[in-house]
Amino acid sequence: MAHSRDIEEYKQHLKLTRTQREVLVGLLLGDGHLETQNGGRTYRLKIEQCDQHRSYVWHLYELFNAWVRTPPQPKKDGKWWFQTLSHGAFRFYAQQFYREGRKAVPKLIRRLLKPRGLAYWFMDDGSIKDVQSRAVVLNTQGFEYEDVERLAQVLRERFALEVYLRRQREGFQIVVAGRSLQRFLELVEPYLDPAMRYKLPKAGRTKLPKR
Repeated sequence: MAHSRDIEEYKQHLKLTRTQREVLVGLLLGDGHLETQNGGRTYRLKIEQCDQHRSYVWHLYELFNAWVRTPPQPKKDGKWWFQTLSHGAFRFYAQQFYREGRKAVPKLIRRLLKPRGLAYWFMDDGSIKDVQSRAVVLNTQGFEYEDVERLAQVLRERFALEVYLRRQREGFQIVVAGRSLQRFLELVEPYLDPAMRYKLPKAGRTKLPKR
């Protein structure tokens, strides 16, 4: 009982930093999930990635270290995961990113998505279009068409990226055209974890010169 009381007292002092909030938005557009065990009063963030992305999972753990009691662990299927404490600070994001229990794109996404969030969204759910291309892909197939279009509009209007939708069997991807690669790199470069740079086209894997 005393242990539970200590945790509850500890949680009272937790507050999401600006960096954590921006990262969280990117993770929720990607593979991150919010779960509740008490009908939506509090939520916890759950991170799970394949073994290839183990160092990225540890990178995320370091970012949310104060919120996590147990470091990343391997699962039987080889994936690595961790979860935060349940906390009311995540409730606003759950209300924005979930619609009837399913992930959705918030109407506030234009205000919520920052360059740092874009970088983490790409690291979670991005890839190159193909080996020869300078284009990058954001795998948004899990979202409804209207949500994907809303994201594409934000990328065009807020970040000045040339993007288009590409139909896949499971839904729609967002493709950032090769002509916008330099602009895309300017936005995400400061926040990319080195272990995830392999997701960039070859033309973008050399770091941009410092300005």
